[in-house]
Amino acid sequence: MNVLLLKEPRDGESGIDPYIKELASHGHTATLIPVLSFALVSLSTLSDKLFQPEKHGGLIFTSPRAVEAVKMCLEAEKRVEEWNNCVRDQWNAKSVYVVGKATAALVRSLGLTPLGEDTGTAEVLSRVIIEREDTNIPPLFFPCGSIKREVLPTALRGSGVPLETLTVYQTAEHPNLEENLRSYFTEQGTPASIAFFSPSGVKFCLETVRRLSGDQLPQIKFAAIGPTTEEAMAAEGLCVSCAAEKPTAGHLAAAIAKALQ
Repeated sequence: MNVLLLKEPRDGESGIDPYIKELASHGHTATLIPVLSFALVSLSTLSDKLFQPEKHGGLIFTSPRAVEAVKMCLEAEKRVEEWNNCVRDQWNAKSVYVVGKATAALVRSLGLTPLGEDTGTAEVLSRVIIEREDTNIPPLFFPCGSIKREVLPTALRGSGVPLETLTVYQTAEHPNLEENLRSYFTEQGTPASIAFFSPSGVKFCLETVRRLSGDQLPQIKFAAIGPTTEEAMAAEGLCVSCAAEKPTAGHLAAAIAKALQ
């Protein structure tokens, strides 16, 4: 059966996207349509923060894009050698927190050692941080996106854990989203399942998906990558058929395969 994945291709992955591969192993044909576009911002400020680890109690990354902003910052300012020689070790002497395996893998590519990759959500990660950190540390540095949810900052500040946030990328709707969705439905028809990967994906796609699906909408098995996305879908009145137990390609593919049986 056909499955539509409303997500960006995994950057830096060689070969087939893991979500397409996992769904193929269950006998389903998946197609990716990118939903979001990203623009990096505040890179000079980010660079200043990265090279002052002594002023911070640790790092927090909740998205691959934030790690990519760090990587681009180091390369653009030709400071990779300086980072590798001493600065990354200074950060590794502190805690480097992450949500999810994709973010953790990118953090490792910077030479940093991630903590919390199995937490799955910012809410769970915030509990881990609160358990581990004292309230008298220098602020944890949290590079993030323009439409981040406030769950983690609210939880940390409510528990007295100091935090400093910096918006390092702006998120917007992908310029070709509606055109790509229309082409998909015209060429392949209504998919058996559609998977959402973020609340912003729900916000940007749902109206077009409803319009293109028409009276076939109730037949679609809607899937969510995790609880935050599932909540956003339910809030829009969507019947969520399944959600991944953990935010990985294998778990999502297994959930979709079960829903399509």
